[in-house]
Amino acid sequence: MTTTGPRSGARSNVARLRAALPPRSAEIVADYEDYLRDERMLSQHTTRAYIGDVVSLLAFLHGVNADDAGDPSAHDERLDTGLDGLGVGVLRAWLARQREEGRSRTTLARRAASARTFTAWAHRRGLLPSDPGTRLASPRPHRRLPGVLRADEAAELMRVGEVGADTGHPVALRDHALIELLYATGVRISELCGLDIDDVDFDRRVVRILGKGRKQRMVPFGLPSERALRSWLRRGRPEVATADSGAALFLGVRGKRVDPRTVRRVVHDAVAAVPGAADIGPHGLRHSAATHMLDGGADLRSVQELLGHATLATTQLYTHVTVERLKAIHDQTHPRAQ
Repeated sequence: MTTTGPRSGARSNVARLRAALPPRSAEIVADYEDYLRDERMLSQHTTRAYIGDVVSLLAFLHGVNADDAGDPSAHDERLDTGLDGLGVGVLRAWLARQREEGRSRTTLARRAASARTFTAWAHRRGLLPSDPGTRLASPRPHRRLPGVLRADEAAELMRVGEVGADTGHPVALRDHALIELLYATGVRISELCGLDIDDVDFDRRVVRILGKGRKQRMVPFGLPSERALRSWLRRGRPEVATADSGAALFLGVRGKRVDPRTVRRVVHDAVAAVPGAADIGPHGLRHSAATHMLDGGADLRSVQELLGHATLATTQLYTHVTVERLKAIHDQTHPRAQ
Protein backbone atom coordinates (compact mmCIF):
# COMPACT_ATOMS: atom_id res chain seq x y z
CA MET A 1 0.00 0.00 0.00
CA THR A 2 1.35 3.42 -0.94
CA THR A 3 1.45 5.99 1.83
CA THR A 4 0.17 9.41 0.82
CA GLY A 5 -0.43 12.67 2.63
CA PRO A 6 1.52 15.72 3.85
CA ARG A 7 3.98 13.72 5.93
CA SER A 8 4.91 11.29 3.15
CA GLY A 9 5.10 14.21 0.71
CA ALA A 10 7.55 16.02 2.98
CA ARG A 11 9.72 12.90 3.23
CA SER A 12 9.73 12.55 -0.55
CA ASN A 13 10.81 16.17 -0.96
CA VAL A 14 13.65 15.71 1.55
CA ALA A 15 14.81 12.62 -0.34
CA ARG A 16 14.86 14.53 -3.61
CA LEU A 17 16.71 17.47 -2.04
CA ARG A 18 19.23 15.08 -0.55
CA ALA A 19 19.79 13.48 -3.95
CA ALA A 20 20.36 16.97 -5.41
CA LEU A 21 23.16 17.87 -2.98
CA PRO A 22 26.74 18.03 -4.31
CA PRO A 23 28.66 14.81 -3.61
CA ARG A 24 30.80 16.19 -0.77
CA SER A 25 27.78 17.62 1.04
CA ALA A 26 25.93 14.35 0.56
CA GLU A 27 28.83 12.52 2.23
CA ILE A 28 28.71 14.95 5.16
CA VAL A 29 24.99 14.34 5.60
CA ALA A 30 25.58 10.56 5.59
CA ASP A 31 28.34 10.90 8.22
CA TYR A 32 26.09 13.10 10.36
CA GLU A 33 23.27 10.57 10.09
CA ASP A 34 25.62 7.82 11.31
CA TYR A 35 26.60 10.04 14.25
CA LEU A 36 22.98 10.72 15.26
CA ARG A 37 22.00 7.08 14.99
CA ASP A 38 25.08 5.28 16.31
CA GLU A 39 26.66 7.74 18.76
CA ARG A 40 23.76 9.88 19.92
CA MET A 41 21.47 6.83 19.65
CA LEU A 42 18.53 9.00 18.67
CA SER A 43 15.28 7.42 17.55
CA GLN A 44 14.54 6.89 13.88
CA HIS A 45 11.93 9.66 13.98
CA THR A 46 14.27 12.20 15.62
CA THR A 47 17.15 11.30 13.31
CA ARG A 48 14.91 11.75 10.27
CA ALA A 49 13.82 15.19 11.52
CA TYR A 50 17.41 16.34 12.13
CA ILE A 51 18.54 15.10 8.72
CA GLY A 52 15.62 16.82 7.01
CA ASP A 53 16.64 20.13 8.57
CA VAL A 54 20.31 19.71 7.58
CA VAL A 55 19.42 18.72 4.02
CA SER A 56 17.27 21.85 3.76
CA LEU A 57 20.11 23.99 5.13
CA LEU A 58 22.76 22.59 2.77
CA ALA A 59 20.43 22.82 -0.22
CA PHE A 60 19.95 26.50 0.65
CA LEU A 61 23.72 26.94 1.05
CA HIS A 62 24.47 25.49 -2.39
CA GLY A 63 21.42 26.91 -4.18
CA VAL A 64 20.05 23.56 -5.29
CA ASN A 65 16.45 22.37 -5.29
CA ALA A 66 14.53 19.11 -5.55
CA ASP A 67 14.26 19.46 -9.34
CA ASP A 68 18.06 19.10 -9.56
CA ALA A 69 17.92 15.50 -8.33
CA GLY A 70 19.38 13.14 -10.89
CA ASP A 71 20.83 15.98 -12.96
CA PRO A 72 24.66 15.63 -13.03
CA SER A 73 25.04 19.14 -14.44
CA ALA A 74 23.58 20.54 -11.22
CA HIS A 75 26.67 19.34 -9.34
CA ASP A 76 28.95 22.05 -10.61
CA GLU A 77 32.49 21.67 -9.32
CA ARG A 78 32.28 25.20 -7.95
CA LEU A 79 29.40 24.10 -5.73
CA ASP A 80 31.12 20.99 -4.40
CA THR A 81 32.80 22.81 -1.52
CA GLY A 82 31.30 20.95 1.41
CA LEU A 83 30.50 23.46 4.15
CA ASP A 84 32.55 26.37 2.84
CA GLY A 85 30.57 29.57 3.28
CA LEU A 86 28.33 28.18 6.03
CA GLY A 87 28.35 31.08 8.48
CA VAL A 88 25.87 32.73 10.76
CA GLY A 89 24.66 34.91 7.87
CA VAL A 90 23.64 31.83 5.89
CA LEU A 91 21.92 30.34 8.94
CA ARG A 92 19.92 33.53 9.49
CA ALA A 93 19.01 33.80 5.81
CA TRP A 94 17.89 30.15 5.79
CA LEU A 95 15.58 30.75 8.75
CA ALA A 96 14.32 34.01 7.22
CA ARG A 97 13.39 32.17 4.03
CA GLN A 98 11.34 29.70 6.03
CA ARG A 99 9.66 32.49 7.97
CA GLU A 100 8.66 34.05 4.64
CA GLU A 101 7.21 30.68 3.66
CA GLY A 102 4.93 30.79 6.69
CA ARG A 103 6.71 28.42 9.09
CA SER A 104 5.54 28.76 12.68
CA ARG A 105 7.72 30.10 15.49
CA THR A 106 7.79 26.62 16.99
CA THR A 107 9.09 25.13 13.72
CA LEU A 108 11.67 27.89 13.32
CA ALA A 109 12.91 27.38 16.88
CA ARG A 110 13.23 23.63 16.33
CA ARG A 111 15.13 24.08 13.08
CA ALA A 112 17.45 26.66 14.62
CA ALA A 113 18.24 24.18 17.40
CA SER A 114 18.79 21.46 14.80
CA ALA A 115 21.19 23.71 12.86
CA ARG A 116 23.15 24.48 16.03
CA THR A 117 23.51 20.77 16.75
CA PHE A 118 24.82 20.21 13.23
CA THR A 119 27.31 23.09 13.18
CA ALA A 120 28.67 22.06 16.60
CA TRP A 121 29.25 18.53 15.24
CA ALA A 122 30.81 19.87 12.02
CA HIS A 123 33.18 22.09 14.01
CA ARG A 124 34.26 19.17 16.21
CA ARG A 125 34.90 17.12 13.08
CA GLY A 126 37.07 19.86 11.57
CA LEU A 127 34.59 20.58 8.79
CA LEU A 128 34.10 24.17 9.98
CA PRO A 129 36.89 26.43 11.30
CA SER A 130 34.48 27.82 13.91
CA ASP A 131 30.94 27.12 15.07
CA PRO A 132 28.52 29.73 13.60
CA GLY A 133 25.62 28.16 15.48
CA THR A 134 26.79 29.71 18.74
CA ARG A 135 25.81 33.13 17.37
CA LEU A 136 22.42 32.05 16.04
CA ALA A 137 19.42 33.25 18.02
CA SER A 138 15.99 31.75 17.50
CA PRO A 139 12.45 32.75 18.42
CA ARG A 140 11.02 31.27 21.58
CA PRO A 141 8.49 28.64 20.58
CA HIS A 142 4.88 28.94 21.65
CA ARG A 143 4.12 26.41 24.36
CA ARG A 144 0.70 25.07 23.51
CA LEU A 145 -1.45 23.56 26.21
CA PRO A 146 -1.61 19.80 25.60
CA GLY A 147 -4.94 18.21 24.78
CA VAL A 148 -6.01 15.85 27.53
CA LEU A 149 -8.92 13.68 28.59
CA ARG A 150 -10.83 14.35 31.78
CA ALA A 151 -10.46 11.64 34.38
CA ASP A 152 -14.02 10.41 33.74
CA GLU A 153 -13.35 10.30 29.99
CA ALA A 154 -10.19 8.26 30.59
CA ALA A 155 -12.21 5.85 32.74
CA GLU A 156 -14.79 5.53 29.97
CA LEU A 157 -12.01 4.89 27.43
CA MET A 158 -10.75 1.99 29.54
CA ARG A 159 -14.29 0.65 29.96
CA VAL A 160 -14.81 0.68 26.18
CA GLY A 161 -11.58 -1.27 25.83
CA GLU A 162 -12.73 -3.84 28.38
CA VAL A 163 -15.96 -4.39 26.47
CA GLY A 164 -13.97 -5.08 23.31
CA ALA A 165 -11.55 -7.38 25.13
CA ASP A 166 -14.48 -9.40 26.50
CA THR A 167 -15.08 -10.68 22.96
CA GLY A 168 -11.77 -12.54 23.21
CA HIS A 169 -10.63 -11.35 19.78
CA PRO A 170 -6.80 -11.13 19.69
CA VAL A 171 -6.75 -7.61 18.25
CA ALA A 172 -9.27 -6.37 20.82
CA LEU A 173 -7.18 -7.89 23.62
CA ARG A 174 -4.06 -6.20 22.25
CA ASP A 175 -5.73 -2.85 21.79
CA HIS A 176 -7.09 -2.86 25.34
CA ALA A 177 -3.70 -3.83 26.78
CA LEU A 178 -1.71 -1.20 24.89
CA ILE A 179 -4.17 1.60 25.72
CA GLU A 180 -4.16 0.58 29.39
CA LEU A 181 -0.36 0.59 29.42
CA LEU A 182 -0.08 3.91 27.56
CA TYR A 183 -2.35 5.63 30.06
CA ALA A 184 -0.97 3.85 33.14
CA THR A 185 2.66 4.68 32.41
CA GLY A 186 2.62 7.75 30.16
CA VAL A 187 5.22 6.17 27.87
CA ARG A 188 5.99 7.56 24.45
CA ILE A 189 4.64 5.70 21.44
CA SER A 190 8.16 4.73 20.31
CA GLU A 191 8.88 3.36 23.79
CA LEU A 192 5.70 1.30 23.76
CA CYS A 193 6.40 -0.17 20.31
CA GLY A 194 9.94 -1.10 21.39
CA LEU A 195 8.87 -3.12 24.43
CA ASP A 196 9.74 -6.82 24.69
CA ILE A 197 7.94 -9.35 26.86
CA ASP A 198 10.86 -9.51 29.27
CA ASP A 199 10.59 -5.77 29.88
CA VAL A 200 7.44 -6.39 31.90
CA ASP A 201 7.99 -7.43 35.54
CA PHE A 202 4.65 -8.70 36.77
CA ASP A 203 5.98 -9.52 40.24
CA ARG A 204 6.92 -5.92 40.94
CA ARG A 205 4.37 -4.57 38.47
CA VAL A 206 6.86 -2.33 36.65
CA VAL A 207 7.96 -2.05 33.04
CA ARG A 208 11.50 -1.31 31.86
CA ILE A 209 11.48 1.54 29.36
CA LEU A 210 14.29 2.38 26.95
CA GLY A 211 13.81 6.10 26.38
CA LYS A 212 15.50 8.88 24.47
CA GLY A 213 19.27 8.63 24.32
CA ARG A 214 19.00 4.92 25.23
CA LYS A 215 18.31 5.88 28.86
CA GLN A 216 16.51 3.23 30.90
CA ARG A 217 13.86 3.88 33.52
CA MET A 218 11.44 1.71 35.47
CA VAL A 219 7.79 2.77 35.43
CA PRO A 220 5.07 1.18 37.58
CA PHE A 221 1.63 0.16 36.34
CA GLY A 222 -1.57 -0.79 38.14
CA LEU A 223 -3.80 -3.83 38.47
CA PRO A 224 -6.03 -2.96 35.47
CA SER A 225 -2.97 -2.85 33.21
CA GLU A 226 -1.67 -6.10 34.68
CA ARG A 227 -4.96 -7.87 33.97
CA ALA A 228 -5.10 -6.51 30.41
CA LEU A 229 -1.47 -7.47 29.70
CA ARG A 230 -1.89 -10.97 31.10
CA SER A 231 -5.01 -11.52 29.01
CA TRP A 232 -3.21 -10.35 25.86
CA LEU A 233 -0.18 -12.55 26.53
CA ARG A 234 -2.23 -15.60 27.45
CA ARG A 235 -5.14 -15.42 25.01
CA GLY A 236 -4.30 -12.90 22.28
CA ARG A 237 -0.63 -12.89 21.41
CA PRO A 238 -0.35 -16.66 20.76
CA GLU A 239 -3.08 -16.32 18.12
CA VAL A 240 -1.10 -13.84 15.98
CA ALA A 241 2.52 -14.71 16.83
CA THR A 242 4.73 -16.09 14.05
CA ALA A 243 8.35 -17.05 13.63
CA ASP A 244 9.08 -13.36 12.93
CA SER A 245 7.53 -12.12 16.17
CA GLY A 246 10.62 -12.46 18.30
CA ALA A 247 10.25 -11.12 21.83
CA ALA A 248 8.06 -8.14 20.90
CA LEU A 249 5.39 -7.44 23.50
CA PHE A 250 2.80 -6.02 21.10
CA LEU A 251 2.27 -7.47 17.64
CA GLY A 252 0.50 -6.43 14.48
CA VAL A 253 -2.03 -8.68 12.78
CA ARG A 254 0.74 -10.26 10.67
CA GLY A 255 2.75 -11.20 13.72
CA LYS A 256 5.50 -8.58 13.49
CA ARG A 257 6.24 -5.92 16.10
CA VAL A 258 3.43 -3.37 16.14
CA ASP A 259 4.29 -0.09 14.42
CA PRO A 260 3.48 3.47 15.58
CA ARG A 261 0.93 4.05 12.83
CA THR A 262 -1.14 1.14 14.08
CA VAL A 263 -0.97 2.39 17.67
CA ARG A 264 -2.04 5.89 16.61
CA ARG A 265 -5.01 4.48 14.72
CA VAL A 266 -6.01 2.28 17.65
CA VAL A 267 -5.96 5.19 20.10
CA HIS A 268 -7.81 7.61 17.81
CA ASP A 269 -10.52 5.01 17.09
CA ALA A 270 -10.92 4.17 20.77
CA VAL A 271 -11.15 7.81 21.88
CA ALA A 272 -13.74 8.46 19.17
CA ALA A 273 -16.02 6.03 21.00
CA VAL A 274 -15.99 8.24 24.13
CA PRO A 275 -18.76 10.88 23.92
CA GLY A 276 -17.44 14.44 24.04
CA ALA A 277 -13.77 13.47 24.32
CA ALA A 278 -11.16 15.50 22.46
CA ASP A 279 -9.56 13.80 19.46
CA ILE A 280 -6.21 12.75 20.92
CA GLY A 281 -3.60 10.18 20.02
CA PRO A 282 -0.98 8.28 22.06
CA HIS A 283 0.80 11.49 23.01
CA GLY A 284 -2.52 12.82 24.29
CA LEU A 285 -2.74 9.81 26.60
CA ARG A 286 0.75 10.67 27.83
CA HIS A 287 -0.41 14.22 28.55
CA SER A 288 -3.51 12.89 30.25
CA ALA A 289 -1.50 10.55 32.49
CA ALA A 290 0.79 13.39 33.57
CA THR A 291 -2.09 15.77 34.21
CA HIS A 292 -4.09 13.25 36.23
CA MET A 293 -1.04 12.36 38.34
CA LEU A 294 -0.52 16.04 39.15
CA ASP A 295 -4.22 16.45 39.86
CA GLY A 296 -3.92 13.52 42.26
CA GLY A 297 -1.16 15.24 44.21
CA ALA A 298 2.02 13.90 42.58
CA ASP A 299 5.05 16.21 42.74
CA LEU A 300 6.72 17.46 39.58
CA ARG A 301 9.99 15.62 40.17
CA SER A 302 8.24 12.27 40.42
CA VAL A 303 6.25 12.90 37.24
CA GLN A 304 9.47 13.98 35.51
CA GLU A 305 11.09 10.65 36.41
CA LEU A 306 8.08 8.62 35.31
CA LEU A 307 7.82 10.37 31.94
CA GLY A 308 11.55 10.38 31.28
CA HIS A 309 11.80 14.14 30.75
CA ALA A 310 15.35 15.45 30.58
CA THR A 311 14.40 18.74 32.21
CA LEU A 312 11.81 19.80 34.75
CA ALA A 313 10.74 22.64 32.46
CA THR A 314 9.12 20.13 30.10
CA THR A 315 7.14 18.58 32.93
CA GLN A 316 6.06 22.01 34.18
CA LEU A 317 4.05 22.46 31.00
CA TYR A 318 1.47 20.12 32.50
CA THR A 319 0.93 22.40 35.49
CA HIS A 320 -0.92 24.84 33.22
CA VAL A 321 -3.74 22.38 32.71
CA THR A 322 -4.30 22.02 36.46
CA VAL A 323 -4.85 25.73 37.06
CA GLU A 324 -8.61 25.33 37.51
CA ARG A 325 -8.04 22.79 40.29
CA LEU A 326 -5.60 25.15 42.00
CA LYS A 327 -8.04 28.05 41.70
CA ALA A 328 -10.76 25.95 43.29
CA ILE A 329 -8.46 25.07 46.20
CA HIS A 330 -7.54 28.73 46.58
CA ASP A 331 -11.20 29.78 46.63
CA GLN A 332 -11.98 27.18 49.30
CA THR A 333 -9.01 27.75 51.59
CA HIS A 334 -7.58 31.28 51.29
CA PRO A 335 -9.13 33.79 53.72
CA ARG A 336 -8.96 36.55 51.11
CA ALA A 337 -10.19 34.51 48.17
CA GLN A 338 -13.74 35.88 48.24
